[in-house]
Amino acid sequence: MKSILVIGMGMLGRCLAAKMQELGNDVMIIDKDEERIQELSTIFGDAIAGDCTNPAVLKSIGVNNFDYCFVAIGEDFYASLEITSILKELGATFVVSKAKRLRQAEFLKKIGADEVFYPEKEIAEKLAVRYNATNIFDYIELTSDCSIFEIPIIPDWIGKTIIDINVRQEYNVNIIAIKNGQSIDPMPKGDYTFQKDDHIVVIGKSSDVFKLSAKTN
Repeated sequence: MKSILVIGMGMLGRCLAAKMQELGNDVMIIDKDEERIQELSTIFGDAIAGDCTNPAVLKSIGVNNFDYCFVAIGEDFYASLEITSILKELGATFVVSKAKRLRQAEFLKKIGADEVFYPEKEIAEKLAVRYNATNIFDYIELTSDCSIFEIPIIPDWIGKTIIDINVRQEYNVNIIAIKNGQSIDPMPKGDYTFQKDDHIVVIGKSSDVFKLSAKTN
């Protein structure tokens, strides 16, 4: 279990805090909007109303005791800069801040942010990849040319095994899991027989996976 501080209860902050809590972490939330905090206090046991651009607010909760501090403020970038800087000055162990543009990220890193994330950029890129190619259900980018993809199997594979298909040699990708509905078979063996409605989770170069996905119609 980790100790998590989430500052800013917009949609991103709420979702982040809720998921962190769902995963079993100890979560504290802060927002300057008292009504918003009152509303969320039924969900989060530690919910504080306060303006985090005031160092006294962050100092009072001992930010150095948290494993991760998330600055999830999107609209007021100046406030995000101030809060990130204050967190580091007060000894926060690891600060993750939100940015909308590359220039913002550069500023956040200069003042001490340990990591910067771009939710809008990441979502846009993911949507572009998903809808640019055929039958891409999900993907995780590892490098600029290598990713993990979830795609359906080629219909001709039904009833054949992974060894029969010789996926690595024929398509230059590796199967790391097989999904069917809600069930998942991680690291399937070579004698796994493909079934109707199977999805494969593969790792490989994006260009190779796009070629494979184009055959799944």
